[in-house]
Amino acid sequence: MSKLGNLGARLHRGEIGYDFVRNRKIWYGISILITITAILGLTVRGLNMGIEFQGGAVFTTPKTSVSVAQAEEIAQDSSGHEAVVQKLGTGGLRIQIAGIDTAKSDHIKADLAKDLKVDPEKINADLVGPSWGEQIANKAWQGLAIFMVLVVIYLAIAFEWRMAVAALVALIHDITITVGIYALVGFEVTPGTVIGLLTILGYSLYDTVVVFDSLKESTKDLTKQTRWTYSDVANRSINATLVRSINTTVVALLPVAGLLFIGGGVLGAGTLNDISLSLFVGLAAGAYSSIFIATPLVADLKEREPQMKALKKRVLAKRAQAAAGEELVEARTVGGPLVDDEPQDAAPAVVGQRNQPAARNRGRGRPSGKRR
Repeated sequence: MSKLGNLGARLHRGEIGYDFVRNRKIWYGISILITITAILGLTVRGLNMGIEFQGGAVFTTPKTSVSVAQAEEIAQDSSGHEAVVQKLGTGGLRIQIAGIDTAKSDHIKADLAKDLKVDPEKINADLVGPSWGEQIANKAWQGLAIFMVLVVIYLAIAFEWRMAVAALVALIHDITITVGIYALVGFEVTPGTVIGLLTILGYSLYDTVVVFDSLKESTKDLTKQTRWTYSDVANRSINATLVRSINTTVVALLPVAGLLFIGGGVLGAGTLNDISLSLFVGLAAGAYSSIFIATPLVADLKEREPQMKALKKRVLAKRAQAAAGEELVEARTVGGPLVDDEPQDAAPAVVGQRNQPAARNRGRGRPSGKRR
């Protein structure tokens, strides 16, 4: 944990970091591939809409020894429609049959009680009309559209329109992936699924706004310097909030994973799958989009401005000049002098006999030089 905290502090100070913005084309490509797969899943398989959206009846039985497969066969034989059966934590069954009316539901209830060997009075039957399910679906779409519009307006006022557009793209990205995985997995879509979708949209938006807020603070008076481009500052903002985003995502995913894999898978509480899958996929997609999609997209849009283009040109020119200076210094240090450094005013060499100066007070004709 101390190493992780130290890593987060170094990322926040800009001492280390990963260049998310420079590699944005890779992330765009991955997102496009996943989105296309999700759309194909929706087109080919479609969504398994719950009873609340298409109408029908839901039967809840007390504890029984009949298996899920046997109950599905019994319900289909009795109703003539496809049945969806889930095992409850109490040992009972939840049987969903779409497209039946009240009169037919009473007949099916009696057949279920007989074949499952339970008291008919202990089987709870809930009828859902198709008009009510259609109304719920329309309200869900209306709520989603209103949410998107309010998000764009708020971000455009609090930050700027480019950040609002990037956040909207990230939200659509998260919704498409989550809904597409629902279609591929075949989980039932219920009102709980809609609640989960709205929840993860709020979480994804929160994670994105945290990065945008750091980016907004870091880009004040950006054009007055020549050290960083907008993409550089955007990348530093992502790295500064990276550990925080990872921590919050992991902490949020742990209880949701417990609901999905332990509650729905191990304990057999199938009613938890509808909301837990949307939360699990949406939280992971939201964390991904806030880091790899939203902020790099803002940098792309922002650097189309004339001021940011001019800033990028000045920064790159300064970096090229500094790089040229470093290469010159390195060449002098490693490869020796670039010019002839021989001394220009060297004294010429002496050639021939050297004349010695005459000595003073030399003796006149006497070896010792003394007078007698």
